[in-house]
Amino acid sequence: MARIGSYELHTIETGRFGLDGGGMFGVVPRALWERHIRPDDKNRITLALRCLLLEGDGRVILIDNGIGTKGNEKFASIYSVDYTDTELHRSLDQAGFRAADVTDVVYTHLHFDHCGGGTATGRNGPVPVFENALYHVQRAHWEWALHPNAREAASFMKENMEPLERAGQLRLIDGPGALFPGVEAIVVDGHTEAQQLVKISDEERTLVFVSDLLPTAAHSRGAWTAAYDVRPLVTLKEKANFLEDAVEGGWHFFFEHDPVTIVGTPVRTSRGIAVAEERPLEEL
Repeated sequence: MARIGSYELHTIETGRFGLDGGGMFGVVPRALWERHIRPDDKNRITLALRCLLLEGDGRVILIDNGIGTKGNEKFASIYSVDYTDTELHRSLDQAGFRAADVTDVVYTHLHFDHCGGGTATGRNGPVPVFENALYHVQRAHWEWALHPNAREAASFMKENMEPLERAGQLRLIDGPGALFPGVEAIVVDGHTEAQQLVKISDEERTLVFVSDLLPTAAHSRGAWTAAYDVRPLVTLKEKANFLEDAVEGGWHFFFEHDPVTIVGTPVRTSRGIAVAEERPLEEL
């Protein structure tokens, strides 16, 4: 069992899905990125929908919650959504939790693959899945998602957002800083406006839930950024600064989408900073 400070940490696997490999790696040629993740016959790469649960200080905190089950067959086919081996509620159960136990849901951002599991279809429309939880979102990102640009409009779905506000379970956060004791938000703007990474620290260790700043370990390489980023040059700068801070601080990364690597540690090499020392969360 991994522990940082007063929190026990649990990996919550919520399924798999597929995105276009070119979209995930932007200007990087397929000949390079396919060495790390092989595409299918539609050029999609299989990605994890991996979340992190923290238990401690009287709280059960879930960071992101996957795609969920509200999508129709066409949606599931386009994105190759697969719950054969893992699914949100099965994973919670295996870790010893129920949805009703969750006190807080922290959303890194509101793209459907990060927040779709937070609501489900009820008799009168979508309702929050975590009935006893507050859902924490950056205010600037919430406003951005309510009035989306053309590039991101398909990624922000009202059924993932509006039920939280209607139920009075939405907490808007203003900028970086403490979320809970030992847990803080790092705000970055390259992938989308006000994405919040989640940093869990004690005197000995730091683990950062890196979300879509580093979708996979391969994205630690300099120019390896997703075409989905709304501000790719900002991503490059944010990533470089973040990696420097991480190496200097001895931080570890928790990867949401890497199909293989759960936890990795950045190290300085002759070719720049790269993720090495990959391990399961339990060996942190």
